[in-house]
Amino acid sequence: MYDLVIIGGGAAGLTAAVYAARAGLDFVILEQDGWGGGQITSAHTVENYPGLPNISGADLGEAIKSHAVSLGAKIVFAIVDEVRNCADYKEILLHSGDSVRAKTVIAATGASPRKLGVDGEKTLLGRGVSYCAVCDGAFFEGKDVFVIGGGDTAVEDALYLSSICKSVTLVHRRDVFRAPKTRVELLREKDNVNIICNATLNKITGEERVDGADIQTADGNRHMAASAVFIAVGSEPATAYLSGLPLDFDNGYVVAGEDCKTAVGGIFAAGDIRKKQLRQLVTAVADGANAVAGVTDYLKD
Repeated sequence: MYDLVIIGGGAAGLTAAVYAARAGLDFVILEQDGWGGGQITSAHTVENYPGLPNISGADLGEAIKSHAVSLGAKIVFAIVDEVRNCADYKEILLHSGDSVRAKTVIAATGASPRKLGVDGEKTLLGRGVSYCAVCDGAFFEGKDVFVIGGGDTAVEDALYLSSICKSVTLVHRRDVFRAPKTRVELLREKDNVNIICNATLNKITGEERVDGADIQTADGNRHMAASAVFIAVGSEPATAYLSGLPLDFDNGYVVAGEDCKTAVGGIFAAGDIRKKQLRQLVTAVADGANAVAGVTDYLKD
């Protein structure tokens, strides 16, 4: 019987581990990738983390993980199928058939890239279709590529790809960007970047590999050649394993306050799965710390 089980080894979960270790709690981190670090590890450069400008996401993720491990945090590979709220404990059912019991749970499983559902997206995944420009951009050095989206990730992906690709075409369904104005302006200054607004991706074409895409604009459908399509249209929270609990959800995100307390006592939601205005690294680590503060209070009662 653990004091705490942390589900998810990203920034929120690892920060929770740091604070849990310092609080002297008996805990374990369950991480389905088995390594830990979270989505931040795929970021080429992190420019907005206080005190650490221009650090790579991989280095920052490794630093956070190393900090937690140095304090005794144990990361265990496990896929969580369900969390049950029992009389005086929580039972975490694993895909392996095993289960883990704890007095409290911090759910910090983050979110995964949202799919568009267009033709060619699934069949050409890994063959020119990607959700991670930093991970796969180098494969298309000197090539023509698409980026789909208009938020922070899409603009950052386009900026990164513009430095290694022959051309980048950014397709955005609106004419207003959610990304910071300064970053959009920087993107517009790139000679090899073409921005198409009020347009949508209809189809990704190619047999063995991506060879282009059909783009729907106000003037009609047009086919454009390209070697890759990078999709950055938001994320979907990984909360299916919590669906059996009487929690409050909003579009899949767990409703919880800044203290990370959910509608079920002893269960806390931290990081990108929590409904909040801003999902950034700094808010994820803040959630991890706040969640452990809630855990320690709960265990005292």
